[in-house]
Amino acid sequence: MKKYYTRACNFYYGFFSKQLVKKKLSLPLCGSKSISFDKIEIFLRDKNKISSKVIDIKKINLLPTIVKNKVLFDIKKITSKRKFFNQTYIMGILNMTPDSFSDGGVYNKKDKALSRIKSMVNSGADIIDVGGESTRPGSKIISTHDEWKRIKIIIKNFKKKYPKVLLSVDTRKSKIMSDSIKFNADIINDVSCFTFNEDSISIIKNKNIWKVIHHMQGTPQTMQKNPKYDHVLLDIYDFFESQITKLKKIKYSNKIVVDPGIGFGKNLKHNLMILNKISLFHSLGFPILIGASRKKFISQIAKKFDTRERLGGTISSIIFALTQGTQIFRVHNVKDTKQGILIFKKLLNQ
Repeated sequence: MKKYYTRACNFYYGFFSKQLVKKKLSLPLCGSKSISFDKIEIFLRDKNKISSKVIDIKKINLLPTIVKNKVLFDIKKITSKRKFFNQTYIMGILNMTPDSFSDGGVYNKKDKALSRIKSMVNSGADIIDVGGESTRPGSKIISTHDEWKRIKIIIKNFKKKYPKVLLSVDTRKSKIMSDSIKFNADIINDVSCFTFNEDSISIIKNKNIWKVIHHMQGTPQTMQKNPKYDHVLLDIYDFFESQITKLKKIKYSNKIVVDPGIGFGKNLKHNLMILNKISLFHSLGFPILIGASRKKFISQIAKKFDTRERLGGTISSIIFALTQGTQIFRVHNVKDTKQGILIFKKLLNQ
């Protein structure tokens, strides 16, 4: 069976972009005239054969009917304004764990965690993502009791002190989702895409919260053991599509964010392809989140120029994803990320 996919490409920015949109020479990305495109890449998956071609948007009507209809359907989603996440959001990471890959044991005490939250909010974080269980490669599963014990004080009091900051809870466990929602969590960020516990979907199905659909091949214990794909970009797209179809049956199914899961069951080649063509996921019609902060692929490229915080590689990845309209960035270094985004956007809009 043949399947077609549409990726916006050849982007324009700032004042020039707005002029092109006004003249109908380019199309706005996610409803924003400040970033637009005039070409699309059309992928074709035909059984095990995958091909692609880039065409000008003016030539869409010349495509065969079945392809044209699919492309026009996708473009409607690509150009539609995203609800709420219609600008750039920084998600600051708070790992209250002893064993996370980058900062395990640094912020797992109450006073240090509170200080960390205050620092990230003052540095420009729009979202704080609180996690009590490490999902780094090879990490061990901990009990629901232990995970909740690590984060409960923060979750219970967060919205009292920071009512305008979004609270995201990074968990795979349905009981922790349920308890967090009671204390007004705004986002559930589950790396297992709500499959770790059978009742996870039933917990979130009638709740007015954002749900992060995260892609991971395997589990944290197995995901980096020779990951393989037919085509990493299209395989992840198909996964998202199937999960979105499932979630359409629940209330608030419009409150979805997609995260392709950089480093979660991907090797260097996979991660680079995802980042290089991340704009494909706009045709799903939902905001895109990436978590490239301090990930291993940076050291694999930088080699002898690797650093402990991998700040240069992280910000480079973020800026590159920004040029393709990615909306949400999960990071450790909030202030440096905020600075980089502000300067980059100012330069784009000159």
